[in-house]
Amino acid sequence: MNEYVPSPTPWVAEQVALYEGSGGTQGLTLGDTGLPVVIVTNRGRKTAAVRKTPLMRVADGKNYVLVGSKGGAPAHPLWVHNLRANPRVEIRDATKVYSMRVHEIKDPSERQRLWDLAVKAYPPYADYQQQTDRLIPVFLAEPVE
Repeated sequence: MNEYVPSPTPWVAEQVALYEGSGGTQGLTLGDTGLPVVIVTNRGRKTAAVRKTPLMRVADGKNYVLVGSKGGAPAHPLWVHNLRANPRVEIRDATKVYSMRVHEIKDPSERQRLWDLAVKAYPPYADYQQQTDRLIPVFLAEPVE
């Protein structure tokens, strides 16, 4: 099994360490917004290293919606490429951990439905889409049966 490689972005590495180090009882929100996050664990597509990213908690029943916004930056976050290459992930939602499989949502009506859920959970997503020319990717994570 490959080793976990913390993010080079300090706040990301610190939040993952706090969230996981506390067993999912601390570091559960994005900064001072009070909005909940989950930790998504995936494999690097080039290195196969274990990567962990805090993402906004957007639930769709027992599934999770993962939004590759990167704050409206012109390029996708690296984890988007990882999920496209290897759809198996683990999601930590507070004290619970789930093995899941993701797929990118391409169908326009389903993407819109999930996008609307995401914007409701985290309204800045709408601004992020306006700030970039790329279509922000939306993934659906479903439990592995």
